[in-house]
Amino acid sequence: MTVYTPRCAARVLLVDAAGRLLLFRGFDPARPERGRWWFTPGGGLDPGETYAEGAIRELAEETGLRVSVAEVGQPVHADVTEFSFGGVWYRQEQQFFLVRVTAHEVDTAGFSEVERGSVDDHRWWSADELRGTRERCYPADLAEVLARALGTTAVIEGRAC
Repeated sequence: MTVYTPRCAARVLLVDAAGRLLLFRGFDPARPERGRWWFTPGGGLDPGETYAEGAIRELAEETGLRVSVAEVGQPVHADVTEFSFGGVWYRQEQQFFLVRVTAHEVDTAGFSEVERGSVDDHRWWSADELRGTRERCYPADLAEVLARALGTTAVIEGRAC
């Protein structure tokens, strides 16, 4: 029986004027043989932090982009994922926020030690590239999540973790 560590996380769908989505590529340093995968900016919430506050903090730390809670708005997607990283099994409740920029030069100077040791690339992906890739991206339905976020005005009700 696997015992999961509960975790709440905020993730950001950062989209530029060309409609491209920023993704990071990483791996689990405890299990590098499992390969690499692509994922959105974001991460675990600090104690007492709301999802929106976590989204803006993580976005600043991982990309250098500073926005306000009002600019991230309401979450556009929420899900639960289970995964292993660094020898720990997590059950993560996560909310995704859509942030649009004209352009942004990614600055990873704010990466944590763990991020510096597990993230090795980043790039902007077009919707077609995302739909057509054979590389692993998380969440697995990321292309659909992005399409819904870009085409919807509906929001997910914010909730505390």
